[in-house]
Amino acid sequence: MNNDINGIIVVNKDKGMTSRDVINVLNKIFQTKKIGHTGTLDPIASGVLVVCLGKYTKLVDLITAYDKEYIAQFSFGYETDTLDSTGNITKQDNKVIAYDELVKTLNNFIGDYEQTVPIYSAVKIKGKKLYQYARKNIEVELPKRTVTINNIELLAFKNNQAKIKVSVSKGTYIRSLIRDIAHELNTYATMTSLIRTKQGNFSLEDSYTLEDIKNKRYQILKVTDIFDYPVIELDDELYFKV
Repeated sequence: MNNDINGIIVVNKDKGMTSRDVINVLNKIFQTKKIGHTGTLDPIASGVLVVCLGKYTKLVDLITAYDKEYIAQFSFGYETDTLDSTGNITKQDNKVIAYDELVKTLNNFIGDYEQTVPIYSAVKIKGKKLYQYARKNIEVELPKRTVTINNIELLAFKNNQAKIKVSVSKGTYIRSLIRDIAHELNTYATMTSLIRTKQGNFSLEDSYTLEDIKNKRYQILKVTDIFDYPVIELDDELYFKV
């Protein structure tokens, strides 16, 4: 058993896996149960999943609170129960969106706004996760939370299909943001793809696939790699006081 591994590893999660699936694989690779990720990615999503190992699991809450950056794709004209393309279509229309109208609406979302949590999410109400209510068709009042959209950039738009890069605060659901953008345009939209490209200073370029990790092609990050703090050497007397 290797219970002495301590640090952070930045995983590039594959589409189709849950965040828990990734942790289960890493449990076996590193032979430790003291491990946790710092922000769930839905199975449809890929990209940066920051994982803490050993003593570094104490940093999970801190890193989870970091701002995140995503590249998302979505299609106008329909909405699903999950707000992404894995769900069942619940609403449809034929509205054609103009480029200038979309850009203006995207810019209007920059800043703070109140976002309704999607029913298919792990947020708990009365001890149960929201998706458990959804699967049993039980109606429940969805919680709202204030989130911050730091920036939105329209990367591509053609045939009512858009691609955006967005930087957001902790707790922001991109599929909910896409739903809300569409509603502002008096239409519907559904997320079709999502890549998390950054979380704080952790980026996709510095991440490793599970295949990389299985083949020992990775780096474990330490405190000095992730925090820009001065390093102080302690003599025996000062060490004892600390």
